Amino acid sequence: MKTILVTVVLGLAAAAAAQNAAQPAQQPAAPQAPAQGQASGPTLKPEEYNAYVGATQQKDPATQASGLEAFLVQYPNSQMKITALLILMQDYQQLGNQAKTVETAIKLLAADPGNERALFLLAYVDRTKAQGNDPNAKQDLADAKKYGQMGLDGLPKFAKPEGMSDADFQKMKDQMTGVFNAAIGLAALTEGDYEGARKALRAAADSTDFQKDFSIIYPLALAYAGPKPPDPKLTPELVNAAWFSARASVVAPNPQYQAQIEKYAKTLYMKYHGGDDGWNEFLAAAKAGPGPIPAVKPAPTPAEQAHTMATSGDPTQMDFAQWEFILSNGAQADQDLVWNAIKGKGVKLQGTVIKATATEVDIAASLDDIDAKQADIALMFDPPLKKLEIPKESSALEYFIGVPASYTPNPFMMTMEKGELPKPKTPAKPPVHKKPASQ
Repeated sequence: MKTILVTVVLGLAAAAAAQNAAQPAQQPAAPQAPAQGQASGPTLKPEEYNAYVGATQQKDPATQASGLEAFLVQYPNSQMKITALLILMQDYQQLGNQAKTVETAIKLLAADPGNERALFLLAYVDRTKAQGNDPNAKQDLADAKKYGQMGLDGLPKFAKPEGMSDADFQKMKDQMTGVFNAAIGLAALTEGDYEGARKALRAAADSTDFQKDFSIIYPLALAYAGPKPPDPKLTPELVNAAWFSARASVVAPNPQYQAQIEKYAKTLYMKYHGGDDGWNEFLAAAKAGPGPIPAVKPAPTPAEQAHTMATSGDPTQMDFAQWEFILSNGAQADQDLVWNAIKGKGVKLQGTVIKATATEVDIAASLDDIDAKQADIALMFDPPLKKLEIPKESSALEYFIGVPASYTPNPFMMTMEKGELPKPKTPAKPPVHKKPASQ
């Protein structure tokens, strides 16, 4: 648990209530002795007043906590119960006693449903427990989500504590907003609600000081990446995923994580951009600070790639995979450019037999189709092949010849006429052993 962060926020939240009880006039909710009953704060009986003031005047957190525990047992329905629980929660936090801090926060929430300070602490602790591989992580996340949503719903009505500056109050609310959204976002990510996780975790990351919190930044990167593998069509999400992964690599807790996450960030960047050019500058920006996110040019579309390919060289010098890509993905003008250049001209290629008859041999000629065992060429024979000339399925052809006659773009299939195959090799005749001449 990040006690420093919790201490800062709770310290601000409880500042007014934790003032020295010897100065009750500075707190509207502070108790008054019987002789001062005309004051606006709650009035306690002498013995109750003495017990409360005696506890809260203690400077040592352990002594103060002991006194407040005794006070709450003796006066369970005191008008000062909520303030006493708030100060007690802070005491246990300062003592590093997480169990008693949480226990007190639950009591405070029971006494004051919707108490923002208690909701803040419970949302934070349950989320960090879940991220720390707690055996009850599933329930921790459910509770964190519940407290986070309650906290967000009640925050607009949260009144500034007496004696707190406007700047401190705004900082406290920003930090509370971040903690509440982080709890909601992590739960959403675990549930597979990527859109909800993006919204909540981004709000948390944009809150004060949270851009350096690995426990928020890395889940946010995963939320933007979405289901594996990331969908290149989700272009803004992939850029955000690459950026927050890069940021997470900067703030990761150890060098091993940093290297692994940086590699993952580069993969996401390349998936969107189509190459690694510009990556070093992108990473340098992430290392320099939390934002703004640099603009990244998306990878060219298949149609754009086909146009570049079709217009950058002689189609007759391209390999079959390039023809297939252009004829499958290019605009009609690009398809026509390539097709008109190769139609009716004999070509010599290599491939793997998928299916074969006397009049047609279906062949996979591109590496992708060879791996998929899917034909992309129908090689036609007239006259038909002889039985011994028909190649076996899955056999590799060192070459074949055909004349492109037609094609269908999707699924791609090119029909070639005037097919020719290597002549079957005639089996070598076994050597004839002559009998030696008789002596």
